Amino acid sequence: MYTSFFGLNEKPFSITPDPRYLFMSERHGEALAHLVYGVTESGGFVQLTGEVGTGKTTLCRTLLLNRMPTNADVAVVLNPQLSALEFLESICEELSIEVPQPKGSIKALIDALNRHLLDAHAEGRRTILIVDEAQNLAPDVLEEVRLLTNLETSKQKLLQIILIGQPELRELLARNDLRQLAQRITGRYHLEPLTREETNQYIEHRLKVAGALGEVFDAGARGKVFRLAQGVPRLINVICDRALLGAYSQGNRLVSRRLVQRAAAEITGEPGLNSGRKWTAPAIGIAAIVLLAVAVWSQYGQRDVTEVPITSEPAIVEEVAPAEPEPYVTLDEQLTVARELTGADAALATLFEIWNLDLGAATGPACTHLQTIGYSCLSNRSSWSGLRQLNRPAVLELVDRSGDAHHVVLTSISGERAELSIGGVTVTHPTSAISEMWFGAYQLLWRPPNGIAISLLPGVRSPNVIWLRESLAAIDPRYRTEPINSDVYDRGLQQQVREFQRDNRLEVDGLAGQQTQIIINTLLEPDSTPRLTTPRLAQE
Repeated sequence: MYTSFFGLNEKPFSITPDPRYLFMSERHGEALAHLVYGVTESGGFVQLTGEVGTGKTTLCRTLLLNRMPTNADVAVVLNPQLSALEFLESICEELSIEVPQPKGSIKALIDALNRHLLDAHAEGRRTILIVDEAQNLAPDVLEEVRLLTNLETSKQKLLQIILIGQPELRELLARNDLRQLAQRITGRYHLEPLTREETNQYIEHRLKVAGALGEVFDAGARGKVFRLAQGVPRLINVICDRALLGAYSQGNRLVSRRLVQRAAAEITGEPGLNSGRKWTAPAIGIAAIVLLAVAVWSQYGQRDVTEVPITSEPAIVEEVAPAEPEPYVTLDEQLTVARELTGADAALATLFEIWNLDLGAATGPACTHLQTIGYSCLSNRSSWSGLRQLNRPAVLELVDRSGDAHHVVLTSISGERAELSIGGVTVTHPTSAISEMWFGAYQLLWRPPNGIAISLLPGVRSPNVIWLRESLAAIDPRYRTEPINSDVYDRGLQQQVREFQRDNRLEVDGLAGQQTQIIINTLLEPDSTPRLTTPRLAQE
């Protein structure tokens, strides 16, 4: 979404543990050295612990891809919430050891594992077991892990074990009944979060790996990231990714401290749609009546007005001092007052009303129910220009200064001002003011061809392909393809889709995804279809 805007080749702050993005701080270097020691020395355990998100799994991936001896066979257990039997079976499967029949015997599994280890040792190969999230190991499984270290020759252990886990692992191994296991740990390291300076270097490192050529986060933004994330890499990634999206939605090529604050607020906002609620319009209607207080917010500070009876005599107008200007009520204040009416349910109910859709007492996810009547929901992220292009009313997720999430409906855009519906009551604000709270998330409704919302791509055969051909030809004869009634997405159609996307300033990929189809619909559907550029009052 934002990568091309910032000149990046890919997202720099993905939380996927990609070794290419490993930032080798002093702490990470020492931790990796302990892991390398564990796979090059013989016998015993190596223990690596650290708080959630400090980079333990990324270090493990780096070890596996770049630092593992060529003569090593590795078994990796990622989900240790297993019984002792399942744990041993997982190790055998990882090492391609045939599981003895009949299954269910721990002794048979250990015997098979021991034979494999002896054969590997005879061939000069090493066998390494890596257990991630080891704090979840049950005590009886840990006892089996200890017993595995008894598999040995007269000179060395046959199995090297690396335990990686959260700080709770240290507490677990400190138990008295596990002291025999703890005594066999030959190397321990606890991975600490990054310092302030390392956080700055970490952000710059990931941006450069992703292809950034200039500054993207200013100094204030980087400092704010450190204070909010406390040096934890995963939190840094989540906040920075959200901040980049926020900057993109506002057209800012430099991320500021304020954008970082907003990003962090949105991340901790309230959850969205509760799929178990009933979609009852009457309740929303009553709530909207309560929200009518919004309509008189602009009266704050206005002087009391005494009603003057109308008489046949000319009224004597006394000269009075000019009234003080009415205070401007911010969107943040309006959302605070209407907090109980800005849930996802209320916003979607308003959106359905705009489309004249009545779900009655339907239960479950509303968008799932809509599919039965030929409509579909699209949830995505965009900018103001993108919303103008889609030209459909949309639910926006806004985040106030307290970090609370609110769902409102964007009903129209006129110039640099936008009309919002908060629980059914209309307010108007500059798009710049809304952008302070909106980070690009939206949800809209549309009518997919034949009631089936699918992306169309080369090689697909579908009745929707015929719709695509006919619709493009109806928009402009230049986009016509032959045969017009073919349901196969061929190269000729792909080329015309590219032309359409190029002419409409879309991403030119030749794939007719939902956004491309929505814009085609917008160009062809009748004026009765709700649109952003036509105020609702003009439609009624």
